[in-house]
Amino acid sequence: MIIENKVKNVQKIIKKNKCNGKEICLIPTMGSLHKGHFFLIEEALKKSGEIWVSIFVNPTQFNDLDDYKNYPKSINDDINKIKVLSDKICIFSPSLKEMYPNDVKHDTFNFGYIDSIMEGEFRSNHFNGVATIVSKLFEIFKPDFTFFGEKDFQQALIIKKIINKTFKKTKLIICNTVREKNGLAISSRNQLLSEKKFIKSAIIYKMLVFAKDNIGKISMQKLKKIIYSNINKLPGFELEYLDFRDTNYLKKVTNLNSNENIRVFICVIVDGVRLIDNIKLK
Repeated sequence: MIIENKVKNVQKIIKKNKCNGKEICLIPTMGSLHKGHFFLIEEALKKSGEIWVSIFVNPTQFNDLDDYKNYPKSINDDINKIKVLSDKICIFSPSLKEMYPNDVKHDTFNFGYIDSIMEGEFRSNHFNGVATIVSKLFEIFKPDFTFFGEKDFQQALIIKKIINKTFKKTKLIICNTVREKNGLAISSRNQLLSEKKFIKSAIIYKMLVFAKDNIGKISMQKLKKIIYSNINKLPGFELEYLDFRDTNYLKKVTNLNSNENIRVFICVIVDGVRLIDNIKLK
């Protein structure tokens, strides 16, 4: 197993392996690895190339300093878990100084309206921060394949725009959302929930399934009213947004009877912990 924390060393390894015909698979993470990450790694293992997992908690995508400080960090545990999965996986775990040698600040990108809706509306410059670190990683690795989860679907479309503009040789693989037994989308943030709130958070996926099961049977306005009511009545739960949007461009859908591919996106704040999810309706 290769474990590196220096950009120049990684670039030497990548250059050598690319010259030997190896394809590079990159899975960017912020650590605190869970079943969702391991599903991405398992999908990458199906390729015949060299797999790199980057572990770096990126400060520029947080608009709340406390959220950044409280984000779960467990680098040694992460490395051990990856070793158990496969000793062929390479790990890049850089320092803050290594990734931001000068100022710790994000670049500015133009994603049209996609970065100003949903997560972008409530998390100022979040996607500029994501795009900054992903662009840095793509520049280092020049991956043939990169893997992201469907739970962060809006983020995946941002990554797609970066690839289409600057890294055209990279193929984006969007993998299915992995869920807890109660349906809650697996996330590093889940461990910040109390046991009681974790159990009650099953309501998030339950409401997404309710929307899917009732599309065409109940109006969008009534669906929203029912979902808002069921979530906000729980102590400590606050539904921040509930959006019906087309899958390709995230344009807001006003008619659930349309022929568009539709997803419903949701964000719920549970005792200060942001939980996002989405599901394809049709």
